[in-house]
This record gives sequence, C-alpha cells and structure tokens, in this order.
Amino acid sequence: MDRRPGDQGEPSGARGDAGAGQELGTTVAERLRRVQGSLSPAELKIARALMAHYPAAGLESTSGLAARAGVSPPTVVRFVARLDFEGYRQFQQSLRDEVQARRASPLTLRPVVSESSPTSELIEAAEEVGRGALGQTFAALPEQEFDRAVELICDPAKRIVSFGGRFSRLLAEYLDLHLRLLRPGTQLHIPAPGQDGGFRVDLGRREVCVVFDFRRYQRDTVELARLAHERGARVVLFTDPWLSPVSEFADVVLPVRVEAPSPFDSIVAPVAVVETLVAAVHVRLGTAAEERMRAAEEASGDRTME
Repeated sequence: MDRRPGDQGEPSGARGDAGAGQELGTTVAERLRRVQGSLSPAELKIARALMAHYPAAGLESTSGLAARAGVSPPTVVRFVARLDFEGYRQFQQSLRDEVQARRASPLTLRPVVSESSPTSELIEAAEEVGRGALGQTFAALPEQEFDRAVELICDPAKRIVSFGGRFSRLLAEYLDLHLRLLRPGTQLHIPAPGQDGGFRVDLGRREVCVVFDFRRYQRDTVELARLAHERGARVVLFTDPWLSPVSEFADVVLPVRVEAPSPFDSIVAPVAVVETLVAAVHVRLGTAAEERMRAAEEASGDRTME
C-alpha cells in the first residue's frame, strides 16, 4: 500500500507461499495476542517492553530484553517458549523475517501465478489467498482493542478524524463516508504540505484519529499521528501484521492481513474490518444513528433511478 519500490529481499509469508490449508505467516505480535491473557506479571512486562519498541526490542540479546523489561533472562526464555518458539534464536529469526516483510515492495513480492498460468489458476489462487487473509484477520482480531475502537468512535464528546497514506486514505475515506451518516463531528483529513497548519493547531483531547498505515509506512502519516498523540488525541490504528511505527503510541491497534495474488497488497481484509467496525458503531448508536441516517437521506433527496 503506502510504499515505494526498490527494496530487496523476500519476506516470510510472501506471495505464493500460502498453500491450501496453510496459515499465512504468523507474526510474533499475533502469537503474543493469542496468549496475552494467560501471561504471568513478569511475562506481561516483557510483552509491554517488546510491543513498545517492536520489533527492535526483540532483536536484542536475552539479557538486553530482560534489562529493558526489568526481569531476569530465564524469564525471557520462558516467555519465548510461551509464544511456541523452540528457542530465542528462532524467536529472533521470526522477527528478522518480519523486518524484511515490512520493507517489501511490489518489486520484491512475487505473484502467485506465472505469465503462462491460465485464468482459472489465477481465480483459484485469488480465492485461496483472499480466504486465508480474511480468515486469519478475523481469527487474530483483538476483541478488546476492537471494542475500545467502537467505544471511542461512539463517544459524542469526541470528534472523529480519519486519515491515511497515498493508497490507504481510500480506507479512511470509506470509513468517514459511513461515520458521517451515523454521527456528527467526523471528517476526512488529507494532509496537504503547507496547508494543514490550522488542523494541526486544533488537534487535542477532543479528537479521535483513525489512522491507516501499511507497509511501507508513510513518514507524513506517522508524523501526523504522533503529533495527534502528543496533543492528547486518541489514536486508533489500522495496520498490517508487521505493525506501523504508529503502533508504539496508538491507543488501539487493529492489525489486518494484506496478502494478495498480485505483488500489490490487498485491501480486502482491511475493508472487511472497517465494515465490521461500521456495523458495530451502527448497533451501538442505535436510534440516534437511525434518525440521523433518515434525516441525511431526506436532506440529500432521492438520487436513485427507477
């Protein structure tokens, strides 16, 4: 999505690696979310230290990560085992693969079919990859984070601002188009160099910023999200499994799979989670949302064709 060509290397879980019945490459962060509820207090310290500087903290030595978390090295070894790794070396190799995947571009991701493949093979591959991305996205979707996102977006005292990068702003606009039908005080922000000073000045505790940032992570998107956080705004982040730098300070992180049959990342799973969020907001707002939708339809007039 928000990336530029020219990176080298083949990431783990690249196109063509997910065969029938196989799970797409599972990240350390996803493994962590699966077991987080059963971690000991000391292990939770490691989890917080790792996610605060992900994935760099995990690439330190066992003693380095232990010192960062304020625990003993043996606790780090037990923590890694809880994530179903055979050892610290395998844990770090998984993180190194993620770093490579984070930097992938359309020039380094190979398609799942070749030039000579028949259309039927492409359709089958697209269905398989799409189903896998959707299934794993929803299986790994953190329910507490999702519920928190719904709570923030439904808060009548908050103003909702959605923004993203070069491609991911399409998702921000899609979300905003729905939200403005469900509640007042929402806007889509498209950063314009030298033209959004007023917006930046106005950012504060009243804002909930819904940010879309996918590999390769776009610098101006990250910087705007960081500014919003520093000014006291809440940040809800949609990102890929390899986690945008925005995840280090976001209040809510919703990771989604972006695998596609082409070298270009897919928005199928991100759109599905956005639509699920819209459905939850609609239900939570109830009558108020229904009345607003009815009023908006009456105000816009009949635009349908007979």
